[in-house]
Amino acid sequence: MSTLSRREAGKRMMAGSLGLLCASRVTRWVAAQRIDSVVRGVQIGAQSYSFRDRPLAACVEAYQTVGLGECELWQGHVEPDERQMGREAMRHWRLTTPLSHFRNIRRQFDDAGILLYAYNYSFRRDYTDPEIEQGFKMAQALGVKYLTASANLSVIPRVDAYAQKYQVTVGCHGHDQTSNPDEFSTAETFERALKGASPYIGINLDIGHFVAANGDPVEFIRRYHHRIVTLHIKDRKKNHGPNVPFGQGDTPIAAVLRLLRDQHWKIPANIEYEYGEPGMDTVAEVRKCYAYCRQALEG
Repeated sequence: MSTLSRREAGKRMMAGSLGLLCASRVTRWVAAQRIDSVVRGVQIGAQSYSFRDRPLAACVEAYQTVGLGECELWQGHVEPDERQMGREAMRHWRLTTPLSHFRNIRRQFDDAGILLYAYNYSFRRDYTDPEIEQGFKMAQALGVKYLTASANLSVIPRVDAYAQKYQVTVGCHGHDQTSNPDEFSTAETFERALKGASPYIGINLDIGHFVAANGDPVEFIRRYHHRIVTLHIKDRKKNHGPNVPFGQGDTPIAAVLRLLRDQHWKIPANIEYEYGEPGMDTVAEVRKCYAYCRQALEG
């Protein structure tokens, strides 16, 4: 299928956002006094992986403590640990867990005044078709119109078929694994996935990993903003360098955020805290990341 024009994509993404606001759950969400973390028109939130050191309920509390009002939910906060249960047991869990489990999770975010914007469900080569489809059913139960996925390129055509069926957009997430042609990393890998895909295949650009793969996130966002579902905000060094505190690496965080601000592109900028050592105060570090983003946008 042909890709969306920028105007058509913008209209559809706006419709998706308005659809969230028109959902039946919104009355409770507004009553819960939604946390406002929009800064100069830019929605700042977090990938809940940032709070991977705590279970879901404590993660929700951390969002409230930091003052972040938008969440991209990491599947590790929803599913059991596959390393402990094994691959087949995980597949069975996904296919048999009642969708009420996911509706109850959405309710926790609504009650906390946090917009649940996207769910991270990372499609891999070994996912069966029923397992792929189940991710879209989970998205519907969670009340989100976006999935993000650290997916293999080779699985995207199968994912696209279900994305069209359920009308849920998938944002493909990259790392800096440039030596593996089946992983998202460089601009070329994203372009390969988008070529011939439906408008329901998009991008979840991690600007830190993109820089580590020696990409220019500012230039890439200018070219593909109409296909970007969310951004992950982190700081890394070039040439596969490490994660570092915001402002200490090569990632142009401030330039990216100001680009969103100045162009009025409604793309959530989700902090993904990864630089810390075990035992560090996660909430305190995410608060520092948020302060850095606010200063960049207000400056």
